[in-house]
Amino acid sequence: MKNTRLHRIVYGLLTALFVISLTTSVFAQGRGRGGGVGGGAGSGAGNAGGPPPGVGVDRGLGNASSRSNGRSDNGLGNASDRSNRRSDAGLDRARIASDNLHRADQDLRDHPGIANTLHTNANDLRAGYQAALVMNPNLKFGQYVAATRLAQNLGTRFPAITRSAILDGLASGKSLGRTLQDLGLSSHDASEAKKQAEREIKRSRK
Repeated sequence: MKNTRLHRIVYGLLTALFVISLTTSVFAQGRGRGGGVGGGAGSGAGNAGGPPPGVGVDRGLGNASSRSNGRSDNGLGNASDRSNRRSDAGLDRARIASDNLHRADQDLRDHPGIANTLHTNANDLRAGYQAALVMNPNLKFGQYVAATRLAQNLGTRFPAITRSAILDGLASGKSLGRTLQDLGLSSHDASEAKKQAEREIKRSRK
């Protein structure tokens, strides 16, 4: 019982650290956002600089260690031992999500046309990706962009094909093609839809 309660506390702490990291990033980005309304193309596109350097899970833990004269390091070590390394797995998930987010920031800076192609702006696209990372820290930014474009291209004819449904399929370990088939497309149509989305996204990166 004590181990179960400890695991819940540790898991809650790790989740809070990750959410605080993402929220800090969103807040830092939002301060420079323009006055555009909704997801109009180009609104805030010049504000794709991403979060300030050093914001992330490891920096938060480093600050905690410094301010507590190392006591937080001992606490994390004990939590790791008592939870059979489950707390380590939680930190790994948070670090993976943070790394993916930083790569997305760089991609948006280098290719501002991505947001325009998706009929949104860089801030909203980044915020949506951050929310998706909470559920699936392994999700690549390219997968999120592809899921968004596929839902836009197919959603009218196939109401079951939404970005959320596609992301759920990817989170379960399915490929993009398999996910589209499970949502109602034939193998041929799924392949053609992927190729079309890839061509459109590739053009946006030029």
